[in-house]
Amino acid sequence: MSLLVVGLSHRSAPVSVLERAALSADAQAKLLQDTVAAEPATEAGVLATCNRIELYADVDKFHAGVAELSTLLARHSGVGLEELTPYLYVHYEDRAVHHLFSVACGLDSMVVGEGQILGQIKDSLARAQELHTAGRLLNDLFQQALRVGKRAHSETGIDRAGQSLVTFGLEQLAAGGDVTAWARGKRALVIGAGSMSSLAAATLARAGVAEIVVANRTFDRAERLAQILAENGEPVIVSRAVPMESVPAELARADVAVSCTGATGLVLTAEAVAAAAEGRTGTPAAPAPASADGRPGHADVRPLPPTSVGTDEGCPLDLSAVQPGFSLMGEAAVAGMDAATLEQHATWAAGQAVDRREAARRPDADAELITALAATAATVGRIPERRRPEPAPVPVRPEPVLFLLDLAMPRDVDAAAHRLAGVRLVDIESLAEASADAPMAADVDQVRRIVSDEVAAFGAAQRAAHITPTVVALRAMAADVVAGEIARLDGRLPGLDDKHRAEITQTVRRVVDKLLHAPTVRVKQLAAEPGGAGYADALRTLFDLDQETVASVSRAEDSTEKNAENRGPA
Repeated sequence: MSLLVVGLSHRSAPVSVLERAALSADAQAKLLQDTVAAEPATEAGVLATCNRIELYADVDKFHAGVAELSTLLARHSGVGLEELTPYLYVHYEDRAVHHLFSVACGLDSMVVGEGQILGQIKDSLARAQELHTAGRLLNDLFQQALRVGKRAHSETGIDRAGQSLVTFGLEQLAAGGDVTAWARGKRALVIGAGSMSSLAAATLARAGVAEIVVANRTFDRAERLAQILAENGEPVIVSRAVPMESVPAELARADVAVSCTGATGLVLTAEAVAAAAEGRTGTPAAPAPASADGRPGHADVRPLPPTSVGTDEGCPLDLSAVQPGFSLMGEAAVAGMDAATLEQHATWAAGQAVDRREAARRPDADAELITALAATAATVGRIPERRRPEPAPVPVRPEPVLFLLDLAMPRDVDAAAHRLAGVRLVDIESLAEASADAPMAADVDQVRRIVSDEVAAFGAAQRAAHITPTVVALRAMAADVVAGEIARLDGRLPGLDDKHRAEITQTVRRVVDKLLHAPTVRVKQLAAEPGGAGYADALRTLFDLDQETVASVSRAEDSTEKNAENRGPA
């Protein structure tokens, strides 16, 4: 087994990079095909979600595999390799298995414990099977990852460690309050009809919204989702489907909108959101006051005009002795000061630190400090005093009238909507920030133990499976030897009756089976241990097995497995 995964996720890359690197369905298919066409890889699978892009492959060379997979990811994502490389992570063999199992259990999700990833892994496996890029290794790996994820959710309370991305996003919209109380009676617009949008619609329906409008580029899918909501909603809610062209009008009516589409551009621009908010309030949704760091809801803190000379604290000069209108003549007032005092004043006036050790090493430091002070005085006409800023009052941000949840990657909603008054936008980036401090349940440790045990079991099974074709070939060779000797006995004893011939044949077979049983069982056990890959070669050498016979057994097993795979993933 030479499993390799190269990828990036919300843990390794900023949302802006993930957004640009997002792969469409067509790009994923082309990436898989190009990967198996590359020299180092024989199998390939891609796991692309809203917060991760990972390429799995069975490779015969590690370094060549990393280089090739990284290059292919960069090429198909459209992000340059040099820019993408700092955000990529690499896992190999058992570490790669451990990574996928952790992902399947929700341990690597933005919201720990969310179960949406299991459906995404299942879709990834189905895509690889459909394109015939998944062989024995990746089929076993992804199938087992699904089983491990289901086991984690059924045997532990990992679900309590976090919620699905949809639920967590709605909690953020509700500002940490009760989602049901917040959603009750609201009108909702759901843009998109995929798995995430459907989950959002169902969650909103259970929360008690009064109406759900579904918009999708394929109107039939929107109608189907709206019908399901109307038939299965508890309590019964009003739901209907609209074409994408109706989104602006429906947004103006909606209290909350959830968007998760596969669009490569913005679905809702800041202008469209502002118009919708204005339609709700009748007043323009101007950008809310922002702080100096760009965060909405806080006004810039600007300093007041300078105070008069002599009222500042911390100045080393005796400002009370300095008359207003101080000019170049004032150089005489400071020329006799020692270098340390001048240095303190220069630092105070310039507002920046001075390395005193560096100044002490320079013999011309005193002269430079005096010259700098004189130049300052010449410019402003007096020794500058420190300005004492007083914060301006912070305007209160108006209560939101339009709530937006953007679960798409790349984003569907213009990030500029964050700055609009009357609008609360929660997107992947803000969800990542909010979930960074989310509490971890004690059940996470139990899931980690499950993952470790399953990784060990998977590795042992793969190593044991590697020797199975050799053991099968050995037994086939022994059966041929028995058949040949029985035929030879028939030639020497042509009068042997059927009863005696059958008894002799059975006896010889029992002897061969007993001789082979202990070695074959033991070699399987040894091969399952770490470093046991060489036992298959030893067995072929000791019994002089034909390599082609072993290969034919492997091909027959692969053919049987492919027929099973065509029935779909578990």
